[in-house]
Amino acid sequence: MHAAHQAKYSTANQSAQKPLLKILGLVKNFGGLCVTDQVDLSIHKGQIHAVIGPNGAGKTTLINQIVGETKPDAGHIYLGEDEITHWSVAHRARAGIGRSYQINSLIPHFTVLENVLLSAQAADGHNFHFFQPATSVKRLTDQAHACLASVGLAHEHHRVAGALAYGQQRLIEIAMALGTQPKLLLLDEPMAGLGPTETERMIVLLSQLRQHYATLLVEHDMGAVFALADQVSVLVYGKVLMCDSPDAVRNSEVVREAYLGDEEVDA
Repeated sequence: MHAAHQAKYSTANQSAQKPLLKILGLVKNFGGLCVTDQVDLSIHKGQIHAVIGPNGAGKTTLINQIVGETKPDAGHIYLGEDEITHWSVAHRARAGIGRSYQINSLIPHFTVLENVLLSAQAADGHNFHFFQPATSVKRLTDQAHACLASVGLAHEHHRVAGALAYGQQRLIEIAMALGTQPKLLLLDEPMAGLGPTETERMIVLLSQLRQHYATLLVEHDMGAVFALADQVSVLVYGKVLMCDSPDAVRNSEVVREAYLGDEEVDA
């Protein structure tokens, strides 16, 4: 489990590089409620940055602003050299932002392969024609097969997605995100609903994927967070309470009082 930490970047290595994702002073209000309160955050290539916090802390809203589904009221979002604050969802996807959702977003009556193909085609700018076989574009089909292989589902490509076990459906979600050929993965609670064995497998998978992608991980499973993350941002009432190493966050009395409480956090 802790082998995931072997790939962690040193502070010196990170400071020598420009972040792949950089967020400065992000603000989002819904009525009188500030759900994103001057959030700063950065992620480097090969890094897993976890965002934790209690329900209602604004974690999913933060992801929605990064992908463009929710427009911020203030602040800036950069992907590499580009400011993407006002880009459309499609433009951001083509630029290299892929995401998974907290609740499965796959189409249950489509095959596993067709679900990944839909994602790949949308990011590629292709119009999907429902009366045309989804496998008609060989390049995208090969890409989709490769994504399924990377999450261990190559042998299930022909099956109807809704017939697979829940844990396998969560893996399809990851493959769909990979199908957009992202530089940055935004994963919204990938462990949600998984049993211990499935969670263990997901942790191994995400540890392997870090070799190719930067990842923003929103997750309630503290064991997974502390096993995977290079940095952890603690979000409470829309504000970053602390951003530091997993060990520093784990040992912080302020974080424990604000969020972790008496929860078991040993990884």
